Amino acid sequence: MPFFALLLTLVSLVAPPASSSSLSWGACGDDQLGKALTEAGATCATLTVPVDYQRPSAGSVKVAITKIKATDPAHRRGALLVNPGGPGASGLELAAFAPQLFPELLAQYDVIGMDPRFTGRSEAIECDWKTDTFVRSAGPDRRSYDRSVALMRTLAAGCAGGTGRLPHATTRNTARDIDRLRFALGEPKINYLGFSYGTYLGAVYLQMFGAHAGRFVLDSAVDPAVYGPSLFSRNAPAMRDALVRWAASAATRDDTYHLGATVPAVLATVDRLHQVRQVGSYRVDESLLPAYFFSRLAQPDYETISTELTFFGKTGALPESLEAFLRGFYTGVGNPSDRYGTPILCADRPASRDTDSYYRDIAAHRRAEPFFGPLTRNISPCAFWPVRGTEPPTDLRNDRPVLVVGADHDPITPYPGQLAMRQRLTGSSSVTVQGVYRHTVYKVAGSACLDHLVTSYLLGSSVPRSSICPPPT
Repeated sequence: MPFFALLLTLVSLVAPPASSSSLSWGACGDDQLGKALTEAGATCATLTVPVDYQRPSAGSVKVAITKIKATDPAHRRGALLVNPGGPGASGLELAAFAPQLFPELLAQYDVIGMDPRFTGRSEAIECDWKTDTFVRSAGPDRRSYDRSVALMRTLAAGCAGGTGRLPHATTRNTARDIDRLRFALGEPKINYLGFSYGTYLGAVYLQMFGAHAGRFVLDSAVDPAVYGPSLFSRNAPAMRDALVRWAASAATRDDTYHLGATVPAVLATVDRLHQVRQVGSYRVDESLLPAYFFSRLAQPDYETISTELTFFGKTGALPESLEAFLRGFYTGVGNPSDRYGTPILCADRPASRDTDSYYRDIAAHRRAEPFFGPLTRNISPCAFWPVRGTEPPTDLRNDRPVLVVGADHDPITPYPGQLAMRQRLTGSSSVTVQGVYRHTVYKVAGSACLDHLVTSYLLGSSVPRSSICPPPT
């Protein structure tokens, strides 16, 4: 390990807890999230941590925490921190669903949710964007790509108001915050259930604070070699497979949706809709449709996708789900998690500032990846980021026992990347669900096999041997 990285790791391990790290639990507020947390039986608190762990006196940030106490305290196993990924998604929101999603876990764990630093309720860096995501296609040619470049430059400038904090929005600092939280909770070890980007966060914690790690489950693991501004650069083949899977479903309902009676016919319709420039009241462009499928195929509802596509090219009222998507994409009035997460991506790993390099990459892969390649390989705001990160990415290599689970046809964190994460964590075991074309699996993919193995492990069983679960019925 380079000396600089080793020094930073040692600083993170020996730095004493902040004097203000004690937690005072109280009401969660009367907004929509606060009411959902209250209904779930949660209480809320804030944890004060340094903005910069290398200079603890240089300022602090209040990190929002929620806790739902174990419903069977006689058999309580400790604290289970849940993270939904993103980066930028709210751990408080996921915790609010714990009674419905994880009742068995909630019986024996205090379920803890945390909005990572500078996101959600944790003093969010508010990027001034007129869109809710930078994920979009670069389009068919240099002119459309240049429009992407201009947009990404604008989005980066929209985050410049948080310049003083941007360098410290790293996963490593969030891992340090988690260990401060563990200490404040009075727990010798923290247990963890992380999804998507949350797998990378969990793995970084394992690397930095492995002695304080209890049972860890990483669901739909990110490839640690790819994570960063080019997170999706290898996704196009898996996205194409998921698109074909949906097309096969739509072809069986041609009498309802009129998208085509065969897979090739449905895909031809998609190509035609890619040229559509009007959806309801929105004037759309070539950046939209691949981004629409990228979003919709993550946790697919094939009926909703097929229904919404029948409104492409039409004016008039839209289904609320499609209206909400377009409103967020073109106005920014939507879920802000991508705006919150972009500072994390850009702080964790530098992006190339050579704008031509992205176009060359798209062009080199356009024949093999004509539809999704211009999206997955597109430039991001990180190419114009106003600050540099403060430390290098974490070298993930350890033998801590951990359970890595996922789907073999995940379009967002493709299966080869899940295997790469498992190979870095040499003490880990994996459980893979076959025949599932979605992102995240525990309690949402309908696999009784996987759900049983994960729940049993978190409730005390040994790490299961690596195994394959059959397709859900």
